[in-house]
Amino acid sequence: MKRLLLIALGFLAVSNLYSQEHIMTDGYIVPSDPKVQKQLAEWQDLKFGLFMHWGTYSQWGVVESWSICPEDEGWTQRKGQYGPDYYSYKKAYENLQTSFNPVDFNPEKWVAAAKDAGMGYVVFTTKHHDGFCMFDTKQTDYKITSTNTPFASNPRSNIAKEVFDAFRKENFKIGAYFSKPDWHNENYWWPYFPPKDRNPNYNPAKYPQRWNQFKDFTYKQIEELMSGYGKMDILWLDGGQVRPVKDSKGVNETESGKYDQDIDMAKIAGMARSHQPGLIVVDRTVSGEFENYKTPEQQLPDSPLPYPWETCMTMGNSWSYVPGDTYKSSRNLIHTLVKIVSRGGNLLLNIGPGPKGDWDPIAYERLKDIGAWMKINGEGIYGSEAVAPYATANQFYTKSKTAKVFYSYWLSETDDVSLPSEIAIPLAGIEKIKKISILGYPKPLKGELKNGIVVVKLSDKLKKELALKYAAGFRIEY
Repeated sequence: MKRLLLIALGFLAVSNLYSQEHIMTDGYIVPSDPKVQKQLAEWQDLKFGLFMHWGTYSQWGVVESWSICPEDEGWTQRKGQYGPDYYSYKKAYENLQTSFNPVDFNPEKWVAAAKDAGMGYVVFTTKHHDGFCMFDTKQTDYKITSTNTPFASNPRSNIAKEVFDAFRKENFKIGAYFSKPDWHNENYWWPYFPPKDRNPNYNPAKYPQRWNQFKDFTYKQIEELMSGYGKMDILWLDGGQVRPVKDSKGVNETESGKYDQDIDMAKIAGMARSHQPGLIVVDRTVSGEFENYKTPEQQLPDSPLPYPWETCMTMGNSWSYVPGDTYKSSRNLIHTLVKIVSRGGNLLLNIGPGPKGDWDPIAYERLKDIGAWMKINGEGIYGSEAVAPYATANQFYTKSKTAKVFYSYWLSETDDVSLPSEIAIPLAGIEKIKKISILGYPKPLKGELKNGIVVVKLSDKLKKELALKYAAGFRIEY
Protein backbone atom coordinates (compact mmCIF):
# COMPACT_ATOMS: atom_id res chain seq x y z
CA MET A 1 0.00 0.00 0.00
CA LYS A 2 2.75 2.47 0.94
CA ARG A 3 4.61 1.66 -2.29
CA LEU A 4 1.50 2.31 -4.38
CA LEU A 5 1.00 5.64 -2.62
CA LEU A 6 4.59 6.72 -3.30
CA ILE A 7 4.35 5.76 -6.98
CA ALA A 8 1.12 7.70 -7.42
CA LEU A 9 2.48 10.80 -5.67
CA GLY A 10 5.73 10.62 -7.64
CA PHE A 11 3.94 10.58 -10.97
CA LEU A 12 1.69 13.39 -9.80
CA ALA A 13 4.75 15.59 -9.20
CA VAL A 14 6.27 14.74 -12.59
CA SER A 15 2.98 15.40 -14.39
CA ASN A 16 2.66 18.81 -12.75
CA LEU A 17 6.18 19.68 -13.92
CA TYR A 18 5.28 18.71 -17.49
CA SER A 19 2.10 20.78 -17.42
CA GLN A 20 4.12 23.82 -16.33
CA GLU A 21 6.57 23.27 -19.19
CA HIS A 22 3.75 23.49 -21.72
CA ILE A 23 2.38 26.86 -20.72
CA MET A 24 3.83 28.26 -23.95
CA THR A 25 1.27 28.79 -26.75
CA ASP A 26 3.64 27.87 -29.61
CA GLY A 27 2.10 30.57 -31.78
CA TYR A 28 -1.47 29.36 -31.31
CA ILE A 29 -4.17 31.99 -31.75
CA VAL A 30 -7.61 31.30 -30.31
CA PRO A 31 -10.23 31.80 -33.06
CA SER A 32 -12.32 34.92 -32.46
CA ASP A 33 -15.37 33.68 -34.39
CA PRO A 34 -17.90 32.12 -31.95
CA LYS A 35 -19.06 29.72 -34.68
CA VAL A 36 -15.52 28.39 -35.12
CA GLN A 37 -15.14 28.12 -31.35
CA LYS A 38 -18.36 26.06 -31.18
CA GLN A 39 -17.24 23.81 -34.03
CA LEU A 40 -13.87 23.27 -32.37
CA ALA A 41 -15.50 22.32 -29.07
CA GLU A 42 -17.78 19.81 -30.80
CA TRP A 43 -14.84 18.35 -32.73
CA GLN A 44 -12.78 17.99 -29.55
CA ASP A 45 -15.56 15.98 -27.91
CA LEU A 46 -15.54 13.42 -30.76
CA LYS A 47 -11.97 12.30 -29.91
CA PHE A 48 -11.64 9.71 -32.69
CA GLY A 49 -11.63 10.18 -36.46
CA LEU A 50 -10.78 8.42 -39.73
CA PHE A 51 -8.11 9.62 -42.16
CA MET A 52 -7.74 8.22 -45.69
CA HIS A 53 -4.81 8.75 -48.08
CA TRP A 54 -5.84 7.52 -51.51
CA GLY A 55 -4.80 8.21 -55.07
CA THR A 56 -3.31 6.66 -58.21
CA TYR A 57 -0.13 5.78 -56.26
CA SER A 58 -2.04 2.95 -54.56
CA GLN A 59 -1.62 0.93 -57.77
CA TRP A 60 2.14 0.73 -57.25
CA GLY A 61 1.86 0.39 -53.49
CA VAL A 62 4.38 3.21 -53.01
CA VAL A 63 4.51 6.17 -50.68
CA GLU A 64 1.96 8.81 -51.63
CA SER A 65 3.34 11.48 -54.03
CA TRP A 66 6.83 11.66 -52.54
CA SER A 67 8.63 9.41 -55.02
CA ILE A 68 8.33 12.15 -57.68
CA CYS A 69 9.94 14.69 -55.35
CA PRO A 70 13.67 15.10 -56.17
CA GLU A 71 14.90 15.07 -52.59
CA ASP A 72 17.39 12.52 -51.34
CA GLU A 73 15.36 11.35 -48.37
CA GLY A 74 14.36 7.86 -47.30
CA TRP A 75 10.66 8.30 -48.02
CA THR A 76 11.22 9.81 -51.51
CA GLN A 77 13.15 6.91 -53.03
CA ARG A 78 11.97 5.71 -56.43
CA LYS A 79 11.57 1.94 -56.34
CA GLY A 80 10.55 -0.63 -58.91
CA GLN A 81 10.89 -0.93 -62.66
CA TYR A 82 9.01 2.24 -63.52
CA GLY A 83 11.70 4.13 -65.34
CA PRO A 84 15.50 4.28 -65.52
CA ASP A 85 15.70 7.96 -64.66
CA TYR A 86 13.72 10.66 -62.88
CA TYR A 87 11.85 11.95 -65.95
CA SER A 88 10.87 8.48 -67.15
CA TYR A 89 9.70 7.64 -63.65
CA LYS A 90 7.62 10.81 -63.29
CA LYS A 91 6.02 10.22 -66.69
CA ALA A 92 5.12 6.65 -65.72
CA TYR A 93 3.80 7.85 -62.35
CA GLU A 94 1.54 10.44 -63.94
CA ASN A 95 0.39 7.84 -66.48
CA LEU A 96 -1.12 5.86 -63.59
CA GLN A 97 -4.18 8.03 -64.18
CA THR A 98 -4.95 5.97 -67.29
CA SER A 99 -5.23 2.70 -65.35
CA PHE A 100 -6.81 3.83 -62.07
CA ASN A 101 -10.13 1.99 -61.82
CA PRO A 102 -11.20 1.29 -58.20
CA VAL A 103 -14.24 -0.81 -59.10
CA ASP A 104 -14.72 -2.07 -55.52
CA PHE A 105 -15.28 1.47 -54.20
CA ASN A 106 -18.10 1.36 -51.65
CA PRO A 107 -17.93 4.21 -49.12
CA GLU A 108 -20.92 2.91 -47.19
CA LYS A 109 -18.83 -0.10 -46.19
CA TRP A 110 -16.20 2.26 -44.72
CA VAL A 111 -18.87 4.29 -42.96
CA ALA A 112 -20.31 1.21 -41.27
CA ALA A 113 -16.88 0.07 -40.05
CA ALA A 114 -15.86 3.53 -38.85
CA LYS A 115 -19.16 4.14 -37.07
CA ASP A 116 -19.00 0.74 -35.36
CA ALA A 117 -15.44 1.57 -34.20
CA GLY A 118 -16.71 4.72 -32.51
CA MET A 119 -15.27 7.27 -34.92
CA GLY A 120 -17.08 10.59 -35.28
CA TYR A 121 -15.36 12.45 -38.12
CA VAL A 122 -13.53 11.76 -41.38
CA VAL A 123 -10.75 13.56 -43.25
CA PHE A 124 -10.30 12.50 -46.88
CA THR A 125 -7.48 13.39 -49.31
CA THR A 126 -9.13 15.39 -52.07
CA LYS A 127 -5.68 16.12 -53.55
CA HIS A 128 -2.19 15.14 -52.39
CA HIS A 129 1.09 16.80 -53.41
CA ASP A 130 1.23 15.00 -56.77
CA GLY A 131 -1.77 17.06 -57.88
CA PHE A 132 -4.12 14.20 -58.81
CA CYS A 133 -7.61 15.26 -57.76
CA MET A 134 -10.06 12.80 -56.23
CA PHE A 135 -12.87 15.28 -56.94
CA ASP A 136 -14.44 16.74 -60.07
CA THR A 137 -12.43 19.95 -60.28
CA LYS A 138 -12.81 22.23 -63.27
CA GLN A 139 -9.26 23.56 -62.94
CA THR A 140 -7.35 20.54 -64.33
CA ASP A 141 -7.89 17.31 -66.22
CA TYR A 142 -5.56 15.44 -63.85
CA LYS A 143 -8.48 14.06 -61.88
CA ILE A 144 -10.56 10.99 -61.14
CA THR A 145 -13.45 12.20 -63.33
CA SER A 146 -11.32 12.84 -66.42
CA THR A 147 -12.00 10.77 -69.55
CA ASN A 148 -8.32 9.81 -69.23
CA THR A 149 -9.25 7.88 -66.07
CA PRO A 150 -11.14 4.59 -66.55
CA PHE A 151 -13.21 5.15 -63.39
CA ALA A 152 -14.72 8.28 -64.95
CA SER A 153 -17.47 6.15 -66.50
CA ASN A 154 -18.55 4.89 -63.07
CA PRO A 155 -21.68 6.64 -61.72
CA ARG A 156 -19.78 7.22 -58.45
CA SER A 157 -16.67 8.61 -60.13
CA ASN A 158 -16.62 11.83 -58.08
CA ILE A 159 -15.03 9.93 -55.21
CA ALA A 160 -14.61 12.79 -52.73
CA LYS A 161 -18.28 13.73 -53.05
CA GLU A 162 -19.37 10.12 -52.60
CA VAL A 163 -17.19 9.75 -49.51
CA PHE A 164 -18.38 13.00 -47.95
CA ASP A 165 -22.06 12.29 -48.67
CA ALA A 166 -21.89 8.74 -47.29
CA PHE A 167 -20.23 9.78 -44.03
CA ARG A 168 -22.43 12.85 -43.62
CA LYS A 169 -25.56 10.69 -43.77
CA GLU A 170 -24.33 8.99 -40.59
CA ASN A 171 -23.69 12.33 -38.86
CA PHE A 172 -19.89 12.33 -39.17
CA LYS A 173 -18.15 15.68 -39.24
CA ILE A 174 -16.55 16.11 -42.66
CA GLY A 175 -12.97 17.17 -43.31
CA ALA A 176 -11.35 17.85 -46.69
CA TYR A 177 -7.60 17.26 -46.85
CA PHE A 178 -6.06 19.48 -49.54
CA SER A 179 -2.38 19.83 -50.47
CA LYS A 180 -1.30 23.43 -51.01
CA PRO A 181 1.76 22.50 -53.13
CA ASP A 182 0.83 20.89 -56.45
CA TRP A 183 3.70 19.16 -58.25
CA HIS A 184 1.63 18.63 -61.40
CA ASN A 185 0.71 22.26 -61.83
CA GLU A 186 2.96 24.17 -64.24
CA ASN A 187 2.79 27.23 -62.02
CA TYR A 188 4.27 25.41 -59.04
CA TRP A 189 6.81 23.23 -60.84
CA TRP A 190 7.39 25.28 -63.99
CA PRO A 191 8.48 22.94 -66.84
CA TYR A 192 11.07 25.53 -67.90
CA PHE A 193 13.21 24.47 -64.91
CA PRO A 194 13.80 21.03 -63.43
CA PRO A 195 12.24 20.52 -59.99
CA LYS A 196 14.79 20.81 -57.20
CA ASP A 197 12.90 19.82 -54.06
CA ARG A 198 9.35 20.05 -52.65
CA ASN A 199 9.22 23.83 -53.24
CA PRO A 200 8.56 25.87 -56.39
CA ASN A 201 11.43 25.54 -58.88
CA TYR A 202 11.40 29.28 -59.55
CA ASN A 203 11.38 32.42 -57.44
CA PRO A 204 7.77 33.66 -57.08
CA ALA A 205 9.07 37.19 -56.42
CA LYS A 206 10.90 37.14 -59.76
CA TYR A 207 7.93 35.69 -61.64
CA PRO A 208 4.93 37.12 -59.77
CA GLN A 209 2.47 36.55 -62.62
CA ARG A 210 3.18 32.81 -62.58
CA TRP A 211 2.82 32.63 -58.80
CA ASN A 212 -0.43 34.63 -58.93
CA GLN A 213 -1.78 32.12 -61.43
CA PHE A 214 -0.97 29.34 -58.98
CA LYS A 215 -2.66 31.24 -56.15
CA ASP A 216 -5.75 31.67 -58.30
CA PHE A 217 -5.75 27.97 -59.20
CA THR A 218 -5.53 27.00 -55.52
CA TYR A 219 -8.25 29.45 -54.50
CA LYS A 220 -10.63 28.14 -57.15
CA GLN A 221 -10.06 24.49 -56.25
CA ILE A 222 -10.72 25.12 -52.56
CA GLU A 223 -13.81 27.15 -53.45
CA GLU A 224 -15.10 24.20 -55.47
CA LEU A 225 -14.73 21.95 -52.42
CA MET A 226 -16.27 24.48 -50.06
CA SER A 227 -19.26 25.30 -52.27
CA GLY A 228 -20.16 22.12 -54.14
CA TYR A 229 -19.66 19.21 -51.72
CA GLY A 230 -22.22 19.77 -48.99
CA LYS A 231 -21.63 20.89 -45.43
CA MET A 232 -17.94 20.91 -44.56
CA ASP A 233 -16.58 21.08 -41.02
CA ILE A 234 -12.79 21.01 -41.48
CA LEU A 235 -10.43 22.28 -44.19
CA TRP A 236 -7.23 20.31 -43.49
CA LEU A 237 -4.37 21.89 -45.45
CA ASP A 238 -1.05 20.10 -45.91
CA GLY A 239 2.26 21.24 -47.36
CA GLY A 240 3.46 23.67 -44.73
CA GLN A 241 6.29 24.95 -46.94
CA VAL A 242 3.66 27.02 -48.74
CA ARG A 243 3.74 29.96 -46.37
CA PRO A 244 5.02 33.51 -46.19
CA VAL A 245 8.74 33.75 -45.46
CA LYS A 246 7.94 35.76 -42.33
CA ASP A 247 6.27 32.64 -40.91
CA SER A 248 9.27 30.38 -41.59
CA LYS A 249 11.41 31.16 -38.53
CA GLY A 250 12.79 28.00 -36.99
CA VAL A 251 11.86 25.86 -40.01
CA ASN A 252 14.61 24.38 -42.18
CA GLU A 253 14.97 25.55 -45.78
CA THR A 254 13.73 22.35 -47.40
CA GLU A 255 10.52 22.43 -45.41
CA SER A 256 9.92 26.17 -45.65
CA GLY A 257 11.62 27.05 -48.90
CA LYS A 258 13.98 29.95 -49.48
CA TYR A 259 11.25 31.69 -51.46
CA ASP A 260 8.21 33.53 -50.19
CA GLN A 261 5.22 31.25 -50.90
CA ASP A 262 2.48 33.50 -49.59
CA ILE A 263 -0.77 31.99 -50.86
CA ASP A 264 -3.03 34.55 -49.12
CA MET A 265 -4.57 32.37 -46.44
CA ALA A 266 -6.73 35.23 -45.19
CA LYS A 267 -8.47 35.39 -48.55
CA ILE A 268 -8.83 31.59 -48.77
CA ALA A 269 -10.16 31.24 -45.22
CA GLY A 270 -12.55 34.15 -45.68
CA MET A 271 -13.95 32.63 -48.86
CA ALA A 272 -14.19 29.15 -47.33
CA ARG A 273 -16.09 30.42 -44.28
CA SER A 274 -18.43 32.48 -46.47
CA HIS A 275 -19.60 29.13 -47.85
CA GLN A 276 -19.11 27.15 -44.63
CA PRO A 277 -19.74 29.28 -41.51
CA GLY A 278 -17.81 28.01 -38.50
CA LEU A 279 -15.36 26.05 -40.63
CA ILE A 280 -12.26 24.78 -38.79
CA VAL A 281 -9.20 25.70 -40.85
CA VAL A 282 -6.05 23.67 -40.23
CA ASP A 283 -3.13 25.28 -42.07
CA ARG A 284 -0.90 22.70 -40.48
CA THR A 285 2.59 23.58 -39.20
CA VAL A 286 1.99 27.26 -40.05
CA SER A 287 1.36 28.78 -36.64
CA GLY A 288 -1.16 31.60 -36.48
CA GLU A 289 -4.82 32.40 -36.95
CA PHE A 290 -5.35 29.79 -39.67
CA GLU A 291 -4.10 26.79 -37.72
CA ASN A 292 -7.16 26.24 -35.54
CA TYR A 293 -5.72 23.05 -34.13
CA LYS A 294 -2.26 21.50 -34.08
CA THR A 295 -1.45 18.18 -35.76
CA PRO A 296 1.49 16.24 -34.28
CA GLU A 297 2.22 13.48 -36.80
CA GLN A 298 2.82 9.84 -35.84
CA GLN A 299 3.59 10.81 -32.25
CA LEU A 300 2.06 11.32 -28.81
CA PRO A 301 2.93 14.47 -26.88
CA ASP A 302 4.47 13.68 -23.49
CA SER A 303 1.84 15.70 -21.68
CA PRO A 304 -1.28 17.80 -22.32
CA LEU A 305 -0.91 20.70 -24.76
CA PRO A 306 -2.39 24.16 -24.12
CA TYR A 307 -4.40 24.27 -27.35
CA PRO A 308 -6.66 21.98 -29.43
CA TRP A 309 -4.66 19.20 -31.06
CA GLU A 310 -4.93 15.97 -32.97
CA THR A 311 -2.40 13.21 -33.52
CA CYS A 312 -2.61 11.94 -37.10
CA MET A 313 -1.28 8.38 -37.18
CA THR A 314 -1.25 5.41 -39.53
CA MET A 315 -2.91 2.11 -38.68
CA GLY A 316 -0.14 0.40 -40.63
CA ASN A 317 3.38 1.63 -41.32
CA SER A 318 2.41 3.73 -44.34
CA TRP A 319 -0.03 6.51 -45.06
CA SER A 320 -0.95 5.02 -48.43
CA TYR A 321 -1.77 1.44 -49.39
CA VAL A 322 1.20 -0.92 -49.37
CA PRO A 323 0.66 -4.64 -50.05
CA GLY A 324 1.46 -6.71 -46.98
CA ASP A 325 1.76 -3.66 -44.72
CA THR A 326 2.25 -4.36 -41.00
CA TYR A 327 -0.73 -3.14 -39.00
CA LYS A 328 -0.62 -2.04 -35.38
CA SER A 329 -2.35 -4.44 -32.99
CA SER A 330 -5.81 -3.70 -31.61
CA ARG A 331 -4.30 -3.35 -28.15
CA ASN A 332 -1.70 -0.89 -29.42
CA LEU A 333 -4.36 1.23 -31.15
CA ILE A 334 -6.70 1.29 -28.15
CA HIS A 335 -3.83 2.19 -25.81
CA THR A 336 -2.78 4.96 -28.19
CA LEU A 337 -6.30 6.38 -28.23
CA VAL A 338 -6.51 6.31 -24.43
CA LYS A 339 -3.14 8.02 -24.02
CA ILE A 340 -4.01 10.75 -26.53
CA VAL A 341 -7.40 11.44 -24.96
CA SER A 342 -5.86 11.52 -21.46
CA ARG A 343 -3.65 14.36 -22.71
CA GLY A 344 -6.59 16.27 -24.15
CA GLY A 345 -6.15 15.38 -27.81
CA ASN A 346 -7.94 13.62 -30.67
CA LEU A 347 -6.73 10.63 -32.69
CA LEU A 348 -7.07 10.77 -36.48
CA LEU A 349 -6.33 7.21 -37.56
CA ASN A 350 -5.30 6.65 -41.19
CA ILE A 351 -6.22 3.70 -43.41
CA GLY A 352 -5.06 3.68 -47.04
CA PRO A 353 -7.52 2.15 -49.53
CA GLY A 354 -6.05 -0.18 -52.16
CA PRO A 355 -6.11 0.25 -55.94
CA LYS A 356 -9.46 -1.53 -56.31
CA GLY A 357 -11.10 0.73 -53.76
CA ASP A 358 -11.21 -1.21 -50.51
CA TRP A 359 -9.21 -1.62 -47.32
CA ASP A 360 -7.09 -4.56 -46.29
CA PRO A 361 -9.30 -7.04 -44.33
CA ILE A 362 -7.01 -6.53 -41.33
CA ALA A 363 -8.14 -2.90 -41.12
CA TYR A 364 -11.74 -4.02 -40.70
CA GLU A 365 -10.68 -6.48 -38.00
CA ARG A 366 -8.87 -3.75 -36.09
CA LEU A 367 -11.86 -1.40 -36.24
CA LYS A 368 -14.18 -4.18 -35.08
CA ASP A 369 -11.96 -4.83 -32.04
CA ILE A 370 -11.76 -1.11 -31.24
CA GLY A 371 -15.53 -0.80 -31.56
CA ALA A 372 -16.19 -3.69 -29.17
CA TRP A 373 -13.94 -2.03 -26.58
CA MET A 374 -15.42 1.44 -27.15
CA LYS A 375 -18.98 0.22 -26.67
CA ILE A 376 -18.02 -0.67 -23.10
CA ASN A 377 -15.43 1.99 -22.32
CA GLY A 378 -16.26 4.97 -24.53
CA GLU A 379 -18.05 6.78 -21.72
CA GLY A 380 -14.74 8.10 -20.39
CA ILE A 381 -13.42 8.88 -23.89
CA TYR A 382 -16.10 11.00 -25.57
CA GLY A 383 -16.71 14.47 -24.22
CA SER A 384 -13.95 14.07 -21.68
CA GLU A 385 -11.13 16.36 -20.65
CA ALA A 386 -7.61 15.87 -19.37
CA VAL A 387 -7.21 15.79 -15.61
CA ALA A 388 -4.10 15.79 -13.43
CA PRO A 389 -2.08 13.69 -12.86
CA TYR A 390 -2.93 12.49 -16.41
CA ALA A 391 -1.07 9.18 -15.93
CA THR A 392 0.64 7.02 -13.32
CA ALA A 393 2.52 3.97 -14.57
CA ASN A 394 0.07 2.12 -16.84
CA GLN A 395 -3.01 4.10 -15.74
CA PHE A 396 -4.36 7.04 -17.74
CA TYR A 397 -7.03 9.45 -16.56
CA THR A 398 -9.90 11.48 -17.97
CA LYS A 399 -12.74 13.46 -16.45
CA SER A 400 -16.31 14.09 -17.54
CA LYS A 401 -17.03 17.66 -18.61
CA THR A 402 -20.63 17.53 -17.46
CA ALA A 403 -20.68 15.32 -14.35
CA LYS A 404 -18.57 14.64 -11.28
CA VAL A 405 -17.03 11.48 -12.70
CA PHE A 406 -13.35 10.54 -12.92
CA TYR A 407 -12.12 7.71 -15.18
CA SER A 408 -8.99 5.62 -14.89
CA TYR A 409 -7.92 3.34 -17.73
CA TRP A 410 -5.65 0.50 -16.68
CA LEU A 411 -3.69 -0.58 -19.79
CA SER A 412 -2.89 -4.27 -20.00
CA GLU A 413 0.42 -5.70 -21.21
CA THR A 414 -1.52 -8.55 -22.84
CA ASP A 415 -4.74 -8.71 -24.86
CA ASP A 416 -6.57 -10.34 -21.94
CA VAL A 417 -6.65 -8.07 -18.91
CA SER A 418 -5.34 -9.52 -15.66
CA LEU A 419 -5.90 -6.98 -12.89
CA PRO A 420 -3.97 -6.93 -9.60
CA SER A 421 -5.77 -7.27 -6.27
CA GLU A 422 -5.24 -3.59 -5.46
CA ILE A 423 -5.08 -0.53 -7.71
CA ALA A 424 -4.17 2.94 -6.45
CA ILE A 425 -5.81 5.85 -8.26
CA PRO A 426 -4.86 9.45 -7.37
CA LEU A 427 -7.82 11.82 -7.02
CA ALA A 428 -6.38 15.27 -6.46
CA GLY A 429 -8.77 17.69 -4.78
CA ILE A 430 -11.51 15.11 -4.17
CA GLU A 431 -12.52 14.57 -0.55
CA LYS A 432 -15.33 12.05 -0.89
CA ILE A 433 -16.29 9.35 -3.37
CA LYS A 434 -19.81 8.07 -3.98
CA LYS A 435 -19.29 4.99 -6.11
CA ILE A 436 -16.53 3.02 -7.83
CA SER A 437 -17.22 0.63 -10.71
CA ILE A 438 -15.61 -1.01 -13.71
CA LEU A 439 -17.13 -0.01 -17.04
CA GLY A 440 -19.17 -2.90 -18.38
CA TYR A 441 -19.60 -4.50 -14.95
CA PRO A 442 -22.78 -3.68 -13.00
CA LYS A 443 -21.66 -4.27 -9.41
CA PRO A 444 -19.92 -1.52 -7.40
CA LEU A 445 -16.37 -2.06 -6.17
CA LYS A 446 -14.84 -1.63 -2.76
CA GLY A 447 -12.44 1.26 -2.34
CA GLU A 448 -10.96 3.53 0.29
CA LEU A 449 -10.02 7.18 -0.24
CA LYS A 450 -7.13 8.43 1.87
CA ASN A 451 -4.73 11.34 1.32
CA GLY A 452 -5.97 11.92 -2.22
CA ILE A 453 -5.52 8.29 -3.27
CA VAL A 454 -8.34 5.78 -3.69
CA VAL A 455 -7.28 2.17 -3.35
CA VAL A 456 -9.60 -0.19 -5.23
CA LYS A 457 -9.70 -3.79 -4.02
CA LEU A 458 -10.54 -6.64 -6.39
CA SER A 459 -11.34 -10.16 -5.26
CA ASP A 460 -10.10 -13.20 -7.17
CA LYS A 461 -13.71 -14.13 -7.93
CA LEU A 462 -14.41 -10.73 -9.42
CA LYS A 463 -11.27 -10.79 -11.57
CA LYS A 464 -12.34 -14.11 -13.08
CA GLU A 465 -15.80 -12.75 -13.88
CA LEU A 466 -14.58 -9.69 -15.76
CA ALA A 467 -13.08 -11.19 -18.96
CA LEU A 468 -11.81 -7.78 -20.10
CA LYS A 469 -9.77 -7.05 -23.24
CA TYR A 470 -6.89 -4.61 -23.78
CA ALA A 471 -7.69 -2.11 -20.99
CA ALA A 472 -10.00 -1.83 -17.99
CA GLY A 473 -11.97 1.36 -17.38
CA PHE A 474 -12.65 2.41 -13.79
CA ARG A 475 -15.48 4.88 -13.15
CA ILE A 476 -15.38 6.94 -9.96
CA GLU A 477 -18.29 9.16 -8.96
CA TYR A 478 -17.53 11.85 -6.41
